[in-house]
Amino acid sequence: MNNILSNIIRCTIALLLQIFICNYIHLFGYLTPAIYLFALFLLPLDIPKSAQYLIAFVLGFIVDMFMHTLGVNAAACIILMFARPYIIHLLNGRKTTESNDIPTPAYKDFRWLLGFVFILSFVHQATFVMLETFSFHHFGRTLVVILGNTVLTTAIILSIEYLFYSQSQRA
Repeated sequence: MNNILSNIIRCTIALLLQIFICNYIHLFGYLTPAIYLFALFLLPLDIPKSAQYLIAFVLGFIVDMFMHTLGVNAAACIILMFARPYIIHLLNGRKTTESNDIPTPAYKDFRWLLGFVFILSFVHQATFVMLETFSFHHFGRTLVVILGNTVLTTAIILSIEYLFYSQSQRA
């Protein structure tokens, strides 16, 4: 029960930060961090896939309503959730569904976390930007936006993880 409550609180805080702060940050005119992905990254691996996809869709849809992006975030979040177990398998070298395998600094080293957050942020941002632009006309600029948003999102999410999850929280 405590884990469910902490996930609900984490999702709510991440959504509120995204909606009321991050949606209004546009570095260099086009870089916007997607910190609500933090809540998706920390979802337990042992919950059913259908629940993971539903949570991802709902979070993405709520962000879509405030960004006026017509379902693009929802689609990108669902693709992110589809890719998440494959990325974990790639980084771990094995398939895992252990509930204690949590992507936080208390359980994983910095290189693993950097790879995990960067790859999944890239998957999300590539899907989001390509669906939003729906064109290869300015591919160079599109690639810069994808990489810039990925680096910005990765830096902010890793900062949050290292601020709030310490080595002493290991159970």
